[in-house]
Amino acid sequence: MEASTSFIHHVGVFASDFEASERFYTAALETLGIVAGYRTETVAEYWHPERDTPSLSLETAEKARDATRGMHLAFAADGRDAVDVFHAVAVSAGGTSRHAPRFWNEYRAYCAFVSDPDGNNIEAVHKENG
Repeated sequence: MEASTSFIHHVGVFASDFEASERFYTAALETLGIVAGYRTETVAEYWHPERDTPSLSLETAEKARDATRGMHLAFAADGRDAVDVFHAVAVSAGGTSRHAPRFWNEYRAYCAFVSDPDGNNIEAVHKENG
């Protein structure tokens, strides 16, 4: 049996306003090299162009009260510049800044945190030795 290289296969996020969330995730994740590989009017699947896992599934919540809320989801970034761009684009695409990009000693990482349209904590993180 071959060992998996990823702990997570996919994550699902259910949005109260699919169009607003799709705008946010499409713009923010594109800065990290993650694309919408599959789309319908109510579903968008995001992954790296070279591989479809791990992936993020964005779906319309059947009722606004069923939307995903309170989740913290971190995406790997290739460098500090990518974290900076992620933060700026995510905010301009409808997100709300939680923490501007900076180095976090306790995590040995350069990170930025943005709330998606439903208030989920979405992070771009670049691990460093620091």
